[in-house]
Amino acid sequence: MPEAREKLAAETASGDSEREFVNDDYTVGWICAITIEHVAACVFLDEKHEPPDHVSTNDDNDYILGRIGRHNIVIAVLPYGEYGLSSAASVARDMLHTFPNIRIGLMVGIGGGAPTEKHDIRLRDVVVSVSRDGKGSVFQYDFEDTIRNETFQQSGFLNQAPTILRTTISGLESQYEIEEHQIQETINSIFNKKPHLRKKYNRPNPATHRLYRSNIIHPLAEDINCSTHCGEGAPNLIVRSRRDGNEDDPMIHYGLIASSNQLMRNADIRDKLAAERDILCFETEAAGLMNHFPCLVIRGICDYADTHSNAEWRGYAAMAAAAYAKDLLYRIPPNRVEALQRMNSFSSISEGISGLLQAQKREHHDEILNWLSSTNYAIQQHDYFRNRQPGTGQWLIDSNQYQAWLNTPGEVLLCQGIPGAGKTILREEHAEALLQNLLRQLAQKRPSLPACVGTLYKQGIRGIPPSLEALSQALQTVAKDFSKIFIIIDALDDLRTKSAVNIFATSRPDTEIADSSVRGMFLLAKLHLNALTGEFTTKDIRNALDKLSVGLEAYDDAYKNMMTRIDSQHPQRKELARRALSWIVHAKRPLSTTELQHALAVEYWRHELDNRNFTSIEDIVLVCAGLVTIIQQSDQQSDQYSNQSSGQQSGIVRLVHYTAQEYFERTQAE
Repeated sequence: MPEAREKLAAETASGDSEREFVNDDYTVGWICAITIEHVAACVFLDEKHEPPDHVSTNDDNDYILGRIGRHNIVIAVLPYGEYGLSSAASVARDMLHTFPNIRIGLMVGIGGGAPTEKHDIRLRDVVVSVSRDGKGSVFQYDFEDTIRNETFQQSGFLNQAPTILRTTISGLESQYEIEEHQIQETINSIFNKKPHLRKKYNRPNPATHRLYRSNIIHPLAEDINCSTHCGEGAPNLIVRSRRDGNEDDPMIHYGLIASSNQLMRNADIRDKLAAERDILCFETEAAGLMNHFPCLVIRGICDYADTHSNAEWRGYAAMAAAAYAKDLLYRIPPNRVEALQRMNSFSSISEGISGLLQAQKREHHDEILNWLSSTNYAIQQHDYFRNRQPGTGQWLIDSNQYQAWLNTPGEVLLCQGIPGAGKTILREEHAEALLQNLLRQLAQKRPSLPACVGTLYKQGIRGIPPSLEALSQALQTVAKDFSKIFIIIDALDDLRTKSAVNIFATSRPDTEIADSSVRGMFLLAKLHLNALTGEFTTKDIRNALDKLSVGLEAYDDAYKNMMTRIDSQHPQRKELARRALSWIVHAKRPLSTTELQHALAVEYWRHELDNRNFTSIEDIVLVCAGLVTIIQQSDQQSDQYSNQSSGQQSGIVRLVHYTAQEYFERTQAE
């Protein structure tokens, strides 16, 4: 097959070599999201053309023009550092303005696979978007609602690709079954011409191909080695037999692709949704092309939509997807493409543009909500439910007091308990931050962003922080649109005003009802267990248990013991731990993992940052002896605190509990 293609390419090139092309000569639009996808697309061109002589006003796309087989191709990539539905939609819109004769579209790149017993999807495989029930081949889902409810919250379908693409898919599938595909050979032919691409785009070592069980979670820090931390043994991995030599490899899968504005990084929910909808792949751009850019979505599998990124597979996955797209184009007669209706003449184009504007508006709304509060409650709530023991808190739900509060308008329920007793769902130290959190949660439930919230944002980006009064007024304005609201507040000592909403507050108990014993409390038990990690014999453990403190001073003693453990480390590890704790305790806002790494890498005698001086987050957490934890954040939220590129996971660095912050503030003179 590669030889036949080369012959056809040579024949076509001989006829077009002297021809000058105009924008109307291009009938196929190819959209990529990131650089590796763009590189893969460009290297598979049989011939590269000169850049366009002109582009439409306000078209900011960067185009590569060329030919594959007998089709003239326009290739565009999303702006650097951007990804998601609205970015893809903007690129498609501008492409159609500049190249009005485009008849078919391709969205080619990488995605996260959803392996099941039914679908043996592996890294390197290719997923092609096709419909099995006539309802569309890609559908858009709401990420936060899906995470929260653990079921797809569908928000739209991508129309099926044009008939000529779907019939060609069937023909190519038959061709592959009869002759076997030559995708690997096609990729190798590129490496023969451009050997420098092998390092990044060649097929990785099979040892790096790992499918972890859903309960194995990779640490948030990207630089932590997966095989070292998560293991390579059978208990943690799903062991699959090698593919038979007679099977296609990479394998081509045909089915439904799920698309949202955020990356799917949760194996439990991946498995649940894959079973529910027979999903083969998760990605973040295709739904942005809904209905106004009829296209085929082709995804090379580079990870398993979980916390294990498998970054080394991205280059090869992009090459495999592009190789499939090239095979597909070679089977399509040019006259059949030219016979299709122009995309920009569709009667639904106005609706498509309206959808684009709505998507961009939603993205701006997300930016404002993230400015109000960086906490992603959907992810946080799911993590709480995931980590709690079955039945935890059921006694509260069943209590008469809780039921009365639930069913009586305007009631306040105060749940008291000592620090670390397990009350916390969310917590903020300042009233302004508390109101901002409440305002965010109410505002994101509205179909459109309240004007008062937009006003606060405009003032905020000009350097005017929202006052307590302004936040209170905005909260009251937004609350009027809801018939009933339940607010749960943690660490609230007093409620001074009446309200039309029901408030559930947790607080430390009054002194006179404080229990002198804190045995059995969750946080203290965790701290005590951390203190035992340095003991190796039964005798040592029993002696350490006998020395554990009781009473309300137990927390201070536990933190003091943890500091003693830190100080007993090697001097270099001790110094790293104390510097990290100093940054975390004294920071005016929570630090991201990246910010903490940069702060610790600074050498006061140097004028420039030495990139060789970064410490892994894993090591920082380790030397802090249990005092530091990482709170997961979504990509958009983590971008507020760091300059990480899109698609990477980040986290917020915090002390293990607010009582630790109080301890350090009391004892900092020491």
